[in-house]
Amino acid sequence: MQGKLMAARWGRALLDRLLPNACALCGGDSSEALCAGCEAQFFGPAAAIARCVCCANPLPSGAPPGETGPAAGPLCGVCLRHPPAFERTLVAADYVLPVDQLVLQLKFGHRLALAPLCARLLRDAVLRQQGVALPALLCPVPLGPRRLAERGYNQALEIARPLARGLDIALHARLVQRVRDTAAQSSVTPAERQANIAGAFAIADAALVTGRHIGVVDDVMTSGRTLNELAATLKRHGAARVSNLVFARTPPH
Repeated sequence: MQGKLMAARWGRALLDRLLPNACALCGGDSSEALCAGCEAQFFGPAAAIARCVCCANPLPSGAPPGETGPAAGPLCGVCLRHPPAFERTLVAADYVLPVDQLVLQLKFGHRLALAPLCARLLRDAVLRQQGVALPALLCPVPLGPRRLAERGYNQALEIARPLARGLDIALHARLVQRVRDTAAQSSVTPAERQANIAGAFAIADAALVTGRHIGVVDDVMTSGRTLNELAATLKRHGAARVSNLVFARTPPH
C-alpha cells in the first residue's frame, strides 16, 4: 500500500512538472485552477462584504442595520420598496475584474474545468453564512434551445452539479424549462428586460415544487429580472420559498 501511495505522489509530481498549471486569475504557477493567494484575496473571509440579504447587492459601508426581510438579514432600499419574488441571494463574489474572468472563461472559453471551482467557492460562501436555511432541492437557470445548441452546454448546470454534491442537496436539472428563446438580457436595454424575459419559464413537475424551498443556481446575477421571473414562476406553482445561489453579482452602477 505504501509503495502505491509513493508511486501516486511521484506520478503527480512528475505530471505537475511536465504539465504545469497556471492560476486562472493571476497566471502564476499553481497546481490548482486558482492559487492560494488569489483565493484568499478575492474569495476568502477577509473579502466578504455586507450585502442585502435578498438581492446580494453591496450595502453602504458603515451603514446602520436596516430593516430585515424573511431571510432575517438587512435589506437594501430597492428590496424594501419593491420586494422581489425570491427571499434570498447568496453569492461568492462581485462580478468585477479579475473575478469576471472565471465566468467569461467558463461561459465563452469552454473551460468547463472551472465549473467545479466556481461551485466550490460558492459552496464555501454559502456555508460561511450563519443560520442559512439550505434549499430542499436545486435547479439551474435553463438556457433556451437555440443558445444551448450554440454553446453546447449550460454553464449554470455545470456549476449546479458539483454544488449540489458539495451541499448534499438534490439536483433537478430539468425542473424549470425555458419555453421560448429570449435575447440575452445583457443585449437589451434595462427598460426592455422585463418584457424580454416575461413568460419565458415553465415548471416540468409542480409536485416537486409545492410547499418546498427551491434553490436556483446561476453564474451571474445582473439586474435580477431573470431570477425574479423564474422565482415568480416557481411561486405560482406553489414553492414556499426561493433562494438564489449565484457565483457572481454585478454591483450596481
